[in-house]
Amino acid sequence: MTPIFDPTPNPWDMFAAWFAQAQKTESTYADAMALATVGEDGMPSSRIVLMKGYDADGIVFYTNRESRKGQHLAAHPKAALSFHWKSQQRQIHIEGLVAHTSDAESDAYFATRPRGSQIGAWASHQSHVVADRATLEQRAKQIEEKYKDQIIPRPPYWGGYRLAPVRFEFWQEQTFRLHDRVVYLHNGAAWQHERLYP
Repeated sequence: MTPIFDPTPNPWDMFAAWFAQAQKTESTYADAMALATVGEDGMPSSRIVLMKGYDADGIVFYTNRESRKGQHLAAHPKAALSFHWKSQQRQIHIEGLVAHTSDAESDAYFATRPRGSQIGAWASHQSHVVADRATLEQRAKQIEEKYKDQIIPRPPYWGGYRLAPVRFEFWQEQTFRLHDRVVYLHNGAAWQHERLYP
């Protein structure tokens, strides 16, 4: 049986410990997380994105801000994240408020991306209809030619988001569905935690 975990006073300490363990045991993409947003019509949507950093201010991911998720976040700047690490039999669920990262932060991250991914950011009208695959590939070739032998700048519509948590939930599998669940809520001044029935 997986040992019962003892909650730390600050959820970020537990997040860091669990993520570090997942990086050692997950075969791929320990940084993959489900991002849930809500559209103007109230319909929820989720997709997998990659966490590209975290600190005491929040969790960072990057995308085309004109995409469906970007439109959702513009309308409702709140979101939920879920990490699932099968190797550890653990999940972390996080809810919070979302804001853009700074241009400087977005520029710095974009500069680290593989050149092909930089080209793709310019070539794709993410979430919009494309006639066929050939159209997308042709756009990528055009962008590649345009910036031949040049540094590719960050598209103005592409950048980062930072989710500032107001709620963490840590879930660890136990036998007979008697799972271990601890929720942290921020009261405006500090984090408080409680155990939940599974």
